[in-house]
Amino acid sequence: VQLQASGGGLVQAGGSLRLSCAASGSISSANGMRWYRQAPGKQRELVALITSGGSTNYLDSVKGRFTISRDNAKNTVDLQMNILKFEDTGVYYCAGFLGGIMVWGQGTLVTVSS
Repeated sequence: VQLQASGGGLVQAGGSLRLSCAASGSISSANGMRWYRQAPGKQRELVALITSGGSTNYLDSVKGRFTISRDNAKNTVDLQMNILKFEDTGVYYCAGFLGGIMVWGQGTLVTVSS
């Protein structure tokens, strides 16, 4: 299974973006589908996770602003990002354990201008 992330772009602070991750195969059995991000010069960090049952977890700094969702019928995982801040800038990656291995998408760049 491959993951393809899209939806990144340039947005002003306070704006919104919606990222989408499309899987080439089924994600219905994947318990933890994730979005990570990596800011310039920083380590990659887990932004949001959604279980197969729909439970979610978020990085503290994005709670209340970001929402992760999944559509097992369409094999997609989305990340709705609202009230974006300059510090949300980075490359966003979707990932998940699929077929027993951690699969990563190629990343999509989000740039928030202050």
